[in-house]
Amino acid sequence: MNEPTTSALALARKDFDTVVFDLDGVVTRTATVHAAAWKQLFDAYREDRLRRNLPAYEPFDIGHDYRLYVDGKPRYDGIRSFLEARGIDLPYGHRQDPPEAETVCGLGNRKNILFQQQLERTGVQVYDSTLRLIRALRARGFKVAIISASENCSAILEAVQARDLFHAQVDGKVAAALGLNGKPAPDVFLEAARRLGSDPARTVVVEDALAGVEAGRRGGFGLVIGVDRTGKPERLKEHGAHVVVSDLAAVTVDATHPATTVTTANLPSALQHVEELTGSTPRKLAVFLDYDGTLTPIVAHPEDALLSSPMRDTVRRLAHAHPVAVVSGRDLADVRGRVGLDEIIYAGSHGFDIAGPGGLRREHPEAQASLAALDEAETVLRERTAAIPGAQIERKKYSVAIHFRNVEPTRVPEVEPVVDAVAARHSILRKGHGKKVFELQPNLDWHKGRAVAWLLQTLDLDSPGVLPIYLGDDLTDEDAFEALRRRGVGIVVRDEPRPTAARYALENVAEVQAFLNRLLTHSR
Repeated sequence: MNEPTTSALALARKDFDTVVFDLDGVVTRTATVHAAAWKQLFDAYREDRLRRNLPAYEPFDIGHDYRLYVDGKPRYDGIRSFLEARGIDLPYGHRQDPPEAETVCGLGNRKNILFQQQLERTGVQVYDSTLRLIRALRARGFKVAIISASENCSAILEAVQARDLFHAQVDGKVAAALGLNGKPAPDVFLEAARRLGSDPARTVVVEDALAGVEAGRRGGFGLVIGVDRTGKPERLKEHGAHVVVSDLAAVTVDATHPATTVTTANLPSALQHVEELTGSTPRKLAVFLDYDGTLTPIVAHPEDALLSSPMRDTVRRLAHAHPVAVVSGRDLADVRGRVGLDEIIYAGSHGFDIAGPGGLRREHPEAQASLAALDEAETVLRERTAAIPGAQIERKKYSVAIHFRNVEPTRVPEVEPVVDAVAARHSILRKGHGKKVFELQPNLDWHKGRAVAWLLQTLDLDSPGVLPIYLGDDLTDEDAFEALRRRGVGIVVRDEPRPTAARYALENVAEVQAFLNRLLTHSR
C-alpha cells in the first residue's frame, strides 16, 4: 500500500493485529463542536485586541484554519500554531493559568470552557458506521484503541456509552502526564500501540485530521486510513494517508475466520443448548469459572461477595467429574478462602498467581518486579481518592483495584484521571478495565486467557478429547473467551450489551448454577 488511493478496503488479521482510532471526527461528531469553540475563542480574542488598540488578525476561518492549525493537535499547540500564523506571539504560561490570562495556556483553558458549553448545548453524536466497524474488528480478534488530543475524551465516550469498546485509551490527560508530543508527532499513536502490545507495522491508524495522518505516517504504522469529512481527500493523501475514504462504511473486516457473534445481546442461551455446545461425541470437560458476577452476584462492596452453600456444593460435585478452575481478579488467598474447596484449581490476580491440587503452583516469574511499583501506586491512589466519596481501593498481590461502583455519577469522571496519572508514573504497570473498576497490573502479556491456556497445557488438557468451557461476566473474561474461540466454549453472564468473543450466554448466577448442574447430568 505504497501509493495512496481513494477506495474501499478490507482489514485482515493476517496483515494487522490492532487498530487505533482518533476520537473527534472519526468516532464522534464532535469536530464541528470543537471548530465552533475555536472560532468563538479566536474571534472574541480578536475583538478584545481591537478594543485595546493592539494589532489584530484575520478572523478564524473554520473551512481553512481549523484543519490547518488546530485540528487533531493538543489544545495549547493549536493556540500557538494559529496565533503564530497570524503573527501574534504570546507567552506560553502555565497549564493552571485562569481562562482570562493572556497566555497560550490561558486561551487554551478558555477554549476548553467554550467547548464544554457547546457540548452541553448540542450533545454528542456518533458515526454509526465507525461503531459498526469497531465491533466487527473486535469480533474478528483485533485489539482497538482510542486516541484524542482532548482532555474530555473519557466524558465524551461515557456520554455515548462507548467506553467499553476500546482496549486502550491515550487522551490529552495521558499525553500530558507522560510528556508526549502532540500531532504531527506520532507519540500518542505509538503509546496506544504499546499499550495494545502491538508492533506499529501491524497497526492501523484511522484519522480525519491532517496532523493525524501525518503522525501515523511518521510513526511507521502499517496502514494510515484518512477519513475525509470535508470533501478534500487530496489533502489527507498529501499529508500521508495510504487510503482515503469518505466514511468508514467503506472499510470492512476480512471474514475468512468468521466470528460466531458480535454482542452479548444476541447470543443463544447456554442453558437451552447444553447438548449443542458439548457436542454429540462424549468428551472430557475442563470448566473455568469467574467468581464475582458468575458464582456470586455483583455486590456494592467486594468483601460482601459470598459464595452460597448450594453453589459451593454444585462446584464440588462438578469437580469430582471434571477438572474445575476458578479464575478471578481477586487475590489467590482471597478467592480460595471464599470458595473453600481443596479439589479445584485457583488462578488469582487474573492468572498471575495459580495453585491447585497435587502441588500445582505458578507465580508469573516477571510479575515480582512490579510489586514495589504496586506498593507505591496503592499509597498514592489511597491519598488521591480519599476526597472522592465511594471510591474504594482494593490491594491484591499483583494488582491494585480502584472501585467506583459507589461513587456518585457526577463524580465518576474524577476517578480515571487519578488512575491515569498514577499509571503514567510507572511504565512497569498497565491500566485494566472491569465493571465499575479500574486496575493497575504488571505491564506484561498475561491475562485470564493466557492463564487458561497455560493450565490446559500444564494439565495435559490441551487435546481434541477435552472441551474447555469458560464462564464469566466481566470485560477481563473476554481474553479467556478469545483464547477459547477456536477450541472451546465461552459463556458470558449477561449484563449490559457489549461486544464479546463468547458463543453463548446466561442471564444470572442462578442460571450459572442450573447450567453447571446440567453439565453434571450430561456427564453421566
